[in-house]
Amino acid sequence: MGINKEKLDRRGFLATVGGGALLLSLRGQAFSASPLARMQDDLVVYVGTYTTGTASQGIYSYKFKKATGELASNNIKNSVVDPSYLVVDKKGRYLYAVNETVEYEGKKSGSISSFSIDRKTGELKFLNKQASLGGAPCYMTLSANGRFLLVANYVGGNVAVFPVKADGTLGETVDLQQHTGTGPVTDRQESAHAHSIDLDRKNRFAVSCDLGADKLFIYTFDKNSGKLTANPAQPFLSVKPGTGPRHFAFHPNGKAAFVINELASTVTSLTYNEKLGTLAEVQTISTLPVDWSGANTCAEIQVSSNGRFVYGSNRGHDSVVCYSFDAATGKLELVGHWSTSGKTPRNFAIDPSGRYLLAANQNSSSITTFRINDRSGKLQQLGEPLSVPAPVCLKFFPA
Repeated sequence: MGINKEKLDRRGFLATVGGGALLLSLRGQAFSASPLARMQDDLVVYVGTYTTGTASQGIYSYKFKKATGELASNNIKNSVVDPSYLVVDKKGRYLYAVNETVEYEGKKSGSISSFSIDRKTGELKFLNKQASLGGAPCYMTLSANGRFLLVANYVGGNVAVFPVKADGTLGETVDLQQHTGTGPVTDRQESAHAHSIDLDRKNRFAVSCDLGADKLFIYTFDKNSGKLTANPAQPFLSVKPGTGPRHFAFHPNGKAAFVINELASTVTSLTYNEKLGTLAEVQTISTLPVDWSGANTCAEIQVSSNGRFVYGSNRGHDSVVCYSFDAATGKLELVGHWSTSGKTPRNFAIDPSGRYLLAANQNSSSITTFRINDRSGKLQQLGEPLSVPAPVCLKFFPA
């Protein structure tokens, strides 16, 4: 979420982003136009953007050189309205995008779109679209069996589950869970605002961060029917009022988890009981330097591939923060902050090898690439940021 007030339209501030200056540029070594099948050292990065009030045309595709971390345009873009969050299925056949709007076909709802992926070129072919059943859908998760897509609707304050058919198209919803609750930050917490939903590694439980209610809602998940049920052992975990939990990440060990709190600019470390699906707070730590006094909100959180480090993004301080994680105590310790060389870093992605981190600078229309030191967790910026219009989500293919 941005720093401004957001009750109906989460992206009002994007209208200030200039249009004509947002021309794509290439950085680093040029890439061959050969099919992906011949580029064994390359990956594709799909970039979701905000199109309303910007020069963006939708979803963009870039080639990523695994050996060097270099990015170059793949000359592929799909005209999609506000595809602010993307998901690629684990077999690399389909891509799903939210359309983060507050009205769809005359109703108060956003929508979600499905695409097939051409595995030789990375091109996307539109398949179908469904109403998300809530305004401003902003996050999605695919079940491990690939049969269900779970969606968080920010303005709707709910989470919905959609079946994925054999051909990759989306069916009508099989479940809808409405959140309730408010918080003390009146311009941001006047009602429930579901901001994410994630499944644990066994796909038995789902956790949804609700920024407006200051709660982490916990559900049991039926992998056969797609149904969500309030976890009888713990239906929710409340956080400190005014915290605004946004995104959530499970640790690969299955015993810990982390939530980044947008409004408080903090990260909370949690213990996780895989058998019961319960959470308990261990520690809450600031995402900001002690001498920072400016405005800030947080966005993304991810755990490094080796499980030793946790990363988060600051919008205002415009940085990525890194913590080391002690699995024995469950606590985090600050490693450092790195400027993203841009404005409002929203989402970031760690490549499948765990060696690179790519940060999407929404309000400066750029992507910055860092190399990750797997022993210290520290980041090293590689070259200059790549110009991309209003980037807000990055997904690697194949993942």
